Amino acid sequence: MQEDTLVEYDVYCPYCDTLLTLLIDASQGSHVTWEDCHQCCAPIQLDIEVSLITGELDSVRVGSDDDVL
Repeated sequence: MQEDTLVEYDVYCPYCDTLLTLLIDASQGSHVTWEDCHQCCAPIQLDIEVSLITGELDSVRVGSDDDVL
């Protein structure tokens, strides 16, 4: 993992609306992962999209445990 592939990205918890700053490794490519909220400990689903051409972070979709991303 190279430091230039790490991207800080702000999202809001879908449960308690707390602002979270995530550190996303764009070198992993597009993927789905889970992160626990630092405030309420609920599982947050993250759908991470990375450009195949540039390798840069395109988008992050956030969902609750019940959402299908």
